[in-house]
Amino acid sequence: MRVATFPVLTTVLACAAFMTACGTQDGSTASGVNAAASGSSDLPGDPDDLARDGVRITGMSDWSRRETPPVISAEFEVTNHESEPFTYAITFDALSGSGGVLENTEQTVPAVGPGQTVRRTVRLNGVPSGGKGRVRIAKVRRVPTAEAPAQSGPCPSSGVRLTADAGDAAMGLRVVGVRLTNCGTRVYRLNGFPLLQLLDEDRKPVKAVRILKGSGGIATVDDFDAPARPVVLNPGQTASTGLMWRNTNDASGTPVNVPYVRVRAKSGAKPIMITPELDLGTTGRLAVSPWKKDPAR
Repeated sequence: MRVATFPVLTTVLACAAFMTACGTQDGSTASGVNAAASGSSDLPGDPDDLARDGVRITGMSDWSRRETPPVISAEFEVTNHESEPFTYAITFDALSGSGGVLENTEQTVPAVGPGQTVRRTVRLNGVPSGGKGRVRIAKVRRVPTAEAPAQSGPCPSSGVRLTADAGDAAMGLRVVGVRLTNCGTRVYRLNGFPLLQLLDEDRKPVKAVRILKGSGGIATVDDFDAPARPVVLNPGQTASTGLMWRNTNDASGTPVNVPYVRVRAKSGAKPIMITPELDLGTTGRLAVSPWKKDPAR
């Protein structure tokens, strides 16, 4: 089987403006949002849809038909119960009155300090089919801010940005591209493969998966079995690598899901934690391709 070279798309975690103050910070609020006190049953939906992993919806509006398409808003707050700053990527769903998903969106809340609560408002579009709509928290991913990918803003002290794309899938085969950009002022050198650590929902190491250099027989994909060569990146240049696996399940095994991957571009490099959502099934294998310099644009 042969599939196209993995695409390099937009990062999963895009960083926004950096915030360092402790305490509580209030974001902008939408008019018409009905707030609910902590623990209140006034908000529609299952309580498990309204609070998850330190994120809580505190208020919700009905559909605003003054806008096209109609918009529904929800106020939410993020509380960091850890001992270091974390950056949150939160996926919200807009639901119709019957519970169907009309739209989802991801909101990034960067650098929430220990014990800090940050408040924000999310707006989603939809076409309600009757009845009142609602908003739910579909997924929360959070990484230590020191390891969060930096898509924009000042160049990290390492001199490079490392981000993951949205991935590609075909008939159970998954490929996620990882891009490294030299945003610094000096030459950056790579040689071989990135160093990976697979992490579970609690960001604990997953040891039941073999990391293969090259395709490992998973599939024939451009670049995965190319020989590793030295890569020299001048400022502004980029290089890419990829992760490949099959989402195959055997009735005798236990499926393994790996939401987080800690990536080091090379030995001694600063770790960056990405969220490629590896649904590895029962295969127990993940392939990685060598770094390759991207063509000049």
